Amino acid sequence: MTDYMYISECADGSYYVGSTNNLEARLYQHQTGDGANYTNKRLPVELVYCEEFDRIDDAFAREKQVQGWSHAKKQALTDGQYDDLPELAVAYRDRQPDSESSHQDPEVLEGSIVSGGFESLSHRSSTHIESSQAGDEQTLAVVKPVETTSKE
Repeated sequence: MTDYMYISECADGSYYVGSTNNLEARLYQHQTGDGANYTNKRLPVELVYCEEFDRIDDAFAREKQVQGWSHAKKQALTDGQYDDLPELAVAYRDRQPDSESSHQDPEVLEGSIVSGGFESLSHRSSTHIESSQAGDEQTLAVVKPVETTSKE
């Protein structure tokens, strides 16, 4: 079974980051108002990015990581601007009030920047998603696959 970390863009331009083992059903829940309270108040939502994992706990860990990112960094990820992620991680950390003792962007680890996710995760692939909706059906199309490493 494949598990997912996903990013949906809400009608107000904000992002919702979640994880699931059934992406299609979860997206349907969000779109019909049966998903999270956050998305229910910001309909419609559109899937803009997802990553596949071998284990749900890895997808959940990635969800928590990405949730801590700035809007600009999430947007760079959804737009496929992967080279911008390290710079945005440092910019986020530098904007924090007491950057030595305050929360740091999870992508900044011991002075080095990891832009492809946790190395220890059984992470398989990530994908930039574009969707189009015709009537009641939504079509998802892969725009750009991203190479990732996997340590098992």
